[in-house]
Amino acid sequence: MPFYEHVIISRPDISPQQVDELVEGITALITEKGGKVGKVEYWGLRNLAYRINKTRKGHYSLINIDAPATAVHEMERLQRINENVMRYMTIAVDELDEGPSPILARRERDEKKQRARTEANGMEY
Repeated sequence: MPFYEHVIISRPDISPQQVDELVEGITALITEKGGKVGKVEYWGLRNLAYRINKTRKGHYSLINIDAPATAVHEMERLQRINENVMRYMTIAVDELDEGPSPILARRERDEKKQRARTEANGMEY
């Protein structure tokens, strides 16, 4: 089966729990249609590159999918009619990356630097 990376941008006025429910619905659909879902990442509420329907932010989520094309087409069809989904993009890839995405890797690196900085400041006093 082909591999896909799927990114969803959800409306900012829904809660992260509702975003998780949306992703769980996608996961259930893919497994029902004979596919598998790899890693799922929630990137958080992030700024958009440009306004979409007068909105400046959106909830970003990444899903790695190993599924037949029919399952992906059905998933995209359902997202087109879902009012909570602002944008989505599905990209076919040669293989799925199991490590953290560059977005989460950068966030973890920044958090590690912040912890080191606060520990260093705490020891100076």
